[in-house]
Amino acid sequence: MNALMPIPGVIDPVPVPRGADTLRPDGRVDLVGLSKDQLRETLLAAGLEPKQAKLRGKQLWHWIYNRGATDFTAMTDIAKTMHPWLAARFVIGRPDVVTAQLSSDGTRKWLLRSPDGHDYEMVFIPDEDRGTLCVSSQVGCTLNCSFCHTGTMRLVRNLTAGEIVGQVMLARDGLGEWPSAPEGRLLTNIVLMGMGEPLYNFDAVRDAMRLVMDGDGLALSKRRITLSTSGVVPAMARAGEEIGVNLAVSLHAVTKEVRDELVPLNRKYGIEQLLEACAAYPGANNARRITFEYVMLKDKNDTDADARELVRLLKHYRLPAKVNLIPFNPWPGSAYECSAPDRIKRFSDIVFEAGISAPVRSPRGRDIMAACGQLKSAAEKKSRAERDREAALDREAAVAVA
Repeated sequence: MNALMPIPGVIDPVPVPRGADTLRPDGRVDLVGLSKDQLRETLLAAGLEPKQAKLRGKQLWHWIYNRGATDFTAMTDIAKTMHPWLAARFVIGRPDVVTAQLSSDGTRKWLLRSPDGHDYEMVFIPDEDRGTLCVSSQVGCTLNCSFCHTGTMRLVRNLTAGEIVGQVMLARDGLGEWPSAPEGRLLTNIVLMGMGEPLYNFDAVRDAMRLVMDGDGLALSKRRITLSTSGVVPAMARAGEEIGVNLAVSLHAVTKEVRDELVPLNRKYGIEQLLEACAAYPGANNARRITFEYVMLKDKNDTDADARELVRLLKHYRLPAKVNLIPFNPWPGSAYECSAPDRIKRFSDIVFEAGISAPVRSPRGRDIMAACGQLKSAAEKKSRAERDREAALDREAAVAVA
C-alpha cells in the first residue's frame, strides 16, 4: 500500500509510492547525492574513526563532485589499502543509460534507469552561446496538464537528490567536463523542466541543486539554473529562500476556465494567487526576471484578447517578466493543435509592444520526442511487490557469489 509522502509547504500531501531504497541491490550505498556532512556521517556509520571520517569525507567530496571520479582507485590521495574497503561498501553511481537519441538539430535525449528499475529522461540542448541540460525531478507526474505528454503518465515516485544531480554528472561525463571549471563549459545552464513538478519533490531538488551550486563541487552559478513550476504556490517563497535559482512559471492561459483545463492545479491555486506569489518571489527583479511559459494552442489561448489580458495581469502585479511563447509540440493522442505561425507572431507583437519581452521559442528535438511537453518514458512500470522481489533475488545472488 502506498504511503503518503510529505510535501513541503501548507498543501495537501500527494499520494506517492515510497522513494528509492537506501541500499542498491548489491547492498552498497551510493555516495552521489550526499552532502559533505552526510558523507562524513556515512563513513562514521561504516566504522571509521571521527578524524578519519572527516578527512576521507573531504577527499571523497572533492573526487566525486569536482573531479567526477567513479572509481575509488582513481583517488590518488587515499591510501591504496583503503580502496577495497570503500569499494565493498560504497559506489559512486550514475544513472544507467537505456537509450540515447540524437536529434537532427543536435539535441540529445537519454532514457535513464534507476537501480530499482524506474525510467526517466533528460535532454541536452546545445546552442551557439550555451548548452542547456533539462533535468527530471520525478518519475512521471501528478499534475495531469492536458497539453503535456508527460502529464499523461502516472506518478511513480520522486527522484532522490542523487538521481537528480546524477543526471548533471552523467552529462558532464559525456561532455568530458571534469574537473569542474567555471569557464569554457559546454554545459552552461540547467533547467528543472523535465519529468515531474520540482516543488512536489522540494527537499531532493534543493539538496541536488546545492551540490550543483557548491563552488568546491560542480560550481554552477544559481543564475544559470531555472526551476519551473506549474504553480505550487505555498512552496514558491521557500524555493526562493532555500534554493535561490531563477523561477519559471507554466502559465499557459489567462482565464480561470482555460487554465483549469490546461493546468488542473489552477483549481487549487488560481491565477491571482500564483501571480501574487510570483510578485513576492525572493530575488526577482528586472535583472532576474520571472519567466512565464505560454504554450501556443490553436483556438484555445492564442487570441489578441488573450495577449492583452496577459499584459494586463503582468503589469497589474508589477512583475519583472519575460514570456516564453512555446509552439505546441504534438504528441500521439493529443487533443490540441499548434497555433499558426502568423497567430503566434501577432501574439508576440502585442506583448512586445507593451514593453514585455515575448520571444518565440524554437522547437528543439521534436523528431526524437525531446521537445517541451513531449517527455514520457514508454517503459512498462512494475509493481512495488515485483521490484521488491527482484531486489531480494539480486541481493541473494550477490551473497551467493561472494
